[in-house]
Amino acid sequence: MQAQTRTISDKIWLVLKGLAMGAANKVPGVSGGVVAFVAGFYEEFIYSLQKINGKAFRLLISGRFKSFWTYINGKFLGLLILGMLISYFSVSLVLDSALEHYPLLVWSLFFGMIIGSIYYIAKDFGDWNRNNVLLLMAGVVLGISISLLEPAQENDQLLFVFFCGIIGVSGMTLPGLSGSFILILLGNYVLLLVDSVNALYETLIDIVSLDFGFTNNAEQMRLLKVLFVFAAGSLTGLVTLSHVLGYLLKKFRNNTNAVIIGFITGSLGVVWPWKKEIFKYDSNGNALLDINGAQILDNYDRFIPTSMSLENLLALLFIIFGFIVVVALGAYGEKTRTRG
Repeated sequence: MQAQTRTISDKIWLVLKGLAMGAANKVPGVSGGVVAFVAGFYEEFIYSLQKINGKAFRLLISGRFKSFWTYINGKFLGLLILGMLISYFSVSLVLDSALEHYPLLVWSLFFGMIIGSIYYIAKDFGDWNRNNVLLLMAGVVLGISISLLEPAQENDQLLFVFFCGIIGVSGMTLPGLSGSFILILLGNYVLLLVDSVNALYETLIDIVSLDFGFTNNAEQMRLLKVLFVFAAGSLTGLVTLSHVLGYLLKKFRNNTNAVIIGFITGSLGVVWPWKKEIFKYDSNGNALLDINGAQILDNYDRFIPTSMSLENLLALLFIIFGFIVVVALGAYGEKTRTRG
């Protein structure tokens, strides 16, 4: 009975970890891969994705479903992906609302969590030779460079959407690279992570209500098609990137970790809490809008607070809290790995 309870508990924890990964990957500047890295299941995640290959496909088409499921570590991947899917219809919606009403506190929380991630990943890294220091600096420069890029305009061409799927899922496999922030730079964050997800949610409600009128709704069908292509691109990106990363982790483990630490450090500017949104305007001073009527984001105006107001004090407390959460999560992950 005790072993069964522990098994059920492990399954629940996996779903919660997947939920945390999915939620983190939806927040611009935050990487779901960091959650996997700190929680101690990053390598298992990458190596499990590597198993989605030709052999797995042959097992599947030959009807050997149990062997296929075991080969790809299906219990692990299935529960993790289930948590990610749940997050897009629950925690992600809460985060959207929180970012709208309490942006400073939300950004502060994630800023603290990323600092905690850097501390956790770097604290046991003892191989700081010249090459690794150079790779660390290269990662920092790359992270800063990406954070300074100017966002593009929305583009719903399906080939581009497929490409966005490959790039957008990178945050799941590359700690420090925020897939959602990349989608902002590509101009498709609202289209792919807000409008399309909402369209799917509305469609599911319609189907449960036995209302199939959505098939005549051209806009809803367009968004569903976009979401399907985006999902296909994301799956492609997960599998292909995992093979590359799996190879790097096996052959160049310390070098890869040095780049990851640098990249996460360089991406801190993306989640700097004290910032104001800057929107695009035309030459006549009129606000530029996307196809949904929302103002097009140009970039952020980041600043250092000059007063210790209650709001700024709360922001500092949230940074500390975020740091503590990640360090505690990392300690739990180490304890779990030791027990296993």
